[in-house]
Amino acid sequence: MSKTVLIVDDEAPIREMIAVALEMADYNYLEAADAREAHTLIVDRQPDLILLDWMLPGTSGVELARRLKKDETTAEIPIIMLTAKVEEDNKIQGLEVGADDYITKPFSPRELVARLKAVLRRTTPAGVESPIEVDGLTLDPVGHRVTGPGGAISMGPTEYRLLQFFMTHQERVYTRSQLLDQVWGGNVYVEERTVDVHIRRLRKALGDQYDHLIQTVRGTGYRFSTKAA
Repeated sequence: MSKTVLIVDDEAPIREMIAVALEMADYNYLEAADAREAHTLIVDRQPDLILLDWMLPGTSGVELARRLKKDETTAEIPIIMLTAKVEEDNKIQGLEVGADDYITKPFSPRELVARLKAVLRRTTPAGVESPIEVDGLTLDPVGHRVTGPGGAISMGPTEYRLLQFFMTHQERVYTRSQLLDQVWGGNVYVEERTVDVHIRRLRKALGDQYDHLIQTVRGTGYRFSTKAA
């Protein structure tokens, strides 16, 4: 599964050079020329890493980084700042707002890819790619498969994402609007009741053996729990 990198730079030739380097290293990429376009892509597509130019028209790269790190839904996405400025202050400021690394222009594509790999290795949480198992119910994030003792359990892509979110965030109550943000993405306009429909479908897919794991918490929302409700 290739990782997706968002390139945020207002200079098209630099974006192109980075895109070629990423393609050759087997990464998917998205491009944005300013902070607004970048923010929309980040919310909608949740890239695995952001290459963010310091000097952007309008909202600066540092300001965007600060916003992303303050927002719970985007705070975990690693950021490498691209800067033409070598002053120590700038590097410190970039790291202070939560950037994971910085690289000074001009840089070689090989150096960029090496830095990028190092940051991704550091920031990929343990267990994101290893199967999660609860009472014989197993979710394999790499193969996108769910299995139980009786074999494969088939479900739609939204139900799969819901289950993956629940299995990685057990024993905690989430409201419908939190689930919409986490599973559907903040820029998607979906009725909160849609969550109930997909919860019903997920329980149906899990069948009698596992549907009790998805618990309704009256007046609040839902929780994934192995404990009796």
